[in-house]
Amino acid sequence: MLGKDIRLERIVDRDSGRTVIVPMDHGVTLGPIPGLADMRTTVSKIVSGGANAILMHKGMVGAGHRKAGRDVGLIIHLSASTVLSPYPNAKRLVCTVEEAIKLGADAVSIHVNLADETEGDMLEQFGAVAESCLEWGMPLVAMIYTRGKKIKSEYAVEVVKHAARVGAELGADIVKVNYTGSTESFREVVNGCTVPVVIAGGEKVETDEELFAMVDGALKAGAAGASIGRNAFQHADPQRIVEAISKMVHENATIAQANKFLAGGGQL
Repeated sequence: MLGKDIRLERIVDRDSGRTVIVPMDHGVTLGPIPGLADMRTTVSKIVSGGANAILMHKGMVGAGHRKAGRDVGLIIHLSASTVLSPYPNAKRLVCTVEEAIKLGADAVSIHVNLADETEGDMLEQFGAVAESCLEWGMPLVAMIYTRGKKIKSEYAVEVVKHAARVGAELGADIVKVNYTGSTESFREVVNGCTVPVVIAGGEKVETDEELFAMVDGALKAGAAGASIGRNAFQHADPQRIVEAISKMVHENATIAQANKFLAGGGQL
């Protein structure tokens, strides 16, 4: 579908075939956490760093839209829940594909927590959104996690590769999952998924090198990039960290080169 292909090129680098996405949808889940109070300033730093796309809820599009500088792909998130809920893992649809189109989105995203008691409802929502995306030629990013009583570790390769496959099976164009901790194990995830896979940034890491190691391991396993939220917009220098990650994703920079760049070493 030509329309979907054109939109995908706005969120995926057409030369490298990879992407750096910075999700900024945390305000619904966690409130105005550091880095998200002034959306326009943060978005400007992220975009200046070279991110291919930013991801946010519909009400923040105006708050984060810039009037100058380079363009960036816009992914509007359709799912929501809050940590205040007695069922925080139960995501509900709060936006439609049609609304996202009206807001200028290049793609939409949904969140599904497999193994939660409301898994069936979330999968049903996934199916409905995928149908709308097919109708409108809209790319769909699926964030698929495994969170429930049956899950011993949401980073275990067996559940992560299952999650990625669910995303592909139900119609996602890009699947976002947790990194499994090693190139060898994450290669199983990539090999079992028929659409591009990107890794989630997860909780705030203690060191930049830890983040770079995740990105490096995932890329070596065949990942199509990274979707880094808090470890980007809550970083001491959001622009610089996104630049470093982008160099790894699009220019195959090593961990050492990314560290040197972040430290102010200049061009690779």
